[in-house]
Amino acid sequence: MSTAYHPQTDGQSERTIQTLEDMLRACVIDFGDSWENHLPLVEFSYNNSYHTSIQAAPFEALYGRKCRSPVCWAEIGDSQITGPELVHETTEKIVQIRNRMAAARDRQKSYADKRRKPLEFQVGDRVLLKVSPWKGVIRFGKRGKLSPRYVGPFEILKRIGSVAYQLKLPDELSGVHDVFHVSNLKKCLSDETLIVPLEEIQVDEQLRFIEEPAEIMDREVKQLKQSKIPIVKVRWNSRRGPEFTWEREDQMMKKYPHLFKTTTTNTESAR
Repeated sequence: MSTAYHPQTDGQSERTIQTLEDMLRACVIDFGDSWENHLPLVEFSYNNSYHTSIQAAPFEALYGRKCRSPVCWAEIGDSQITGPELVHETTEKIVQIRNRMAAARDRQKSYADKRRKPLEFQVGDRVLLKVSPWKGVIRFGKRGKLSPRYVGPFEILKRIGSVAYQLKLPDELSGVHDVFHVSNLKKCLSDETLIVPLEEIQVDEQLRFIEEPAEIMDREVKQLKQSKIPIVKVRWNSRRGPEFTWEREDQMMKKYPHLFKTTTTNTESAR
């Protein structure tokens, strides 16, 4: 499967390149031997076209203002500077290039839609619910990549609209709204013995499971270029067994002060 046609993969660059190729191809077809002279207009058209992903044009997103060009002078009454014929001709070519660009984007979208199948479930199906790992503190660029991503399974009670489903949730998730978008669900095809139970996982209202720290094991000072940051080695109570991570001491002390009281007591007892 080509990444250029799969929206969930890193194919944005390939799709953008294909759009630019279509624009250049259309420029050669429309303007013939003089296509090179129209490359600045192609660049201007792309950089000033509205992108739904960033809710702005690329030029405006980069510089915080709209691009000034001879085409815009006609809107504020300065068209006599370069002549109305040139402004009119340039405006027509800009419109032509933008129409070609819109056609190229629609074509790329149609390619993706052909390969995208809607995910649907039936009432009574058992599905897994997507959750997010969260330890409650900011770590040094690390995340629990091996933590469970889904819990369940849960039974589908009702279909809400075309993209949402109501689930039969247990008492542990009583504080969570029971209607979920289809993107947060995955059909359960595994054995019942392989499910991830909720008894050992605390899930908040935002569907994040929280693993509480058990104790402070060690202390160190992380040396940066111009500063030093005290860090502590924390043992977490995880359903996968003991897990150890290094966390910032100030953040852990602010969120879990009881751990440091226990550490102080143990130190005094050792003396």
